[in-house]
Amino acid sequence: MPTADASTSRPLEPLALGVCSWSLQVKNVPELKGFLDRLGVDVVQIACGDPHHASWDEGDDLPAAARAAGFRMTGAMLGFPGEDYTTPQTIQQTGGFGDPATRAERLARLDWALDRTKALGLSDLMLHAGFLPEIDDPGRSAMLDVLARAGDKAAEAGITLAFETGQETAQLLRRTLDDLRSPNLKVNFDPANMLLYDMGDPIEAVKILGPDIRSVHVKDARRPKVKGAWGEEVPLGEGEVGIPAFVKALKDVGYRGPLVVEREVGDQAGRLRDVARGLEVLRECLAG
Repeated sequence: MPTADASTSRPLEPLALGVCSWSLQVKNVPELKGFLDRLGVDVVQIACGDPHHASWDEGDDLPAAARAAGFRMTGAMLGFPGEDYTTPQTIQQTGGFGDPATRAERLARLDWALDRTKALGLSDLMLHAGFLPEIDDPGRSAMLDVLARAGDKAAEAGITLAFETGQETAQLLRRTLDDLRSPNLKVNFDPANMLLYDMGDPIEAVKILGPDIRSVHVKDARRPKVKGAWGEEVPLGEGEVGIPAFVKALKDVGYRGPLVVEREVGDQAGRLRDVARGLEVLRECLAG
């Protein structure tokens, strides 16, 4: 499972509770540390801070500042410049490595992110791979080639690369991982994404992907009412994931990594409130 911040060598306890840094809309490390203190957690999955996409005030000094801040990091998250989440259709066109025209530049961005991950003292990097082509899609071979190259780059850097769920069914992701056969390509599981994209039952997906779940974004949502539209992200415990059943399913497949709450809707104050409530929901699940 992901290691703790190398500067403190404090290991993460099984199913440690934390938060995604971008959910708090922070711009610098002191602000992040202050919010974590208010939430009563010291575990965070941290955004890489790509200078072309989502930079931190600290810039190139982010790794040193984060490692000195006293919180524990589970891994880093990379988003690519140009990804457009306006509709499912726009993200299909622009997300991850899906567009052949952006693959070379995004592999170069991955090189940067792998270096940043190592500088943070971490061994895990998460990203959206993009929409995975179906088995009979003529574009599947080229997509698998670029994902294999991404896996090779990560392996050379000593990093585990985890693809986030949601833009495909669990069965298709399972088949893709099996086809790639790369031991350092894993899954960053987000149950809400499966509902937002209407890609199946997240509880069943845990059973299918269990051996390769490396990290978890705990988020909740409702399925779309109109085919091809977005579902609705909602505060943890108010959606259709079934958070107690989700946590139980993770335990049943042997997952012992961190549970980091993600919230991507609302202003900063609203997100902080919803994350705090989400942490309470998870504490109740773990105590039950």
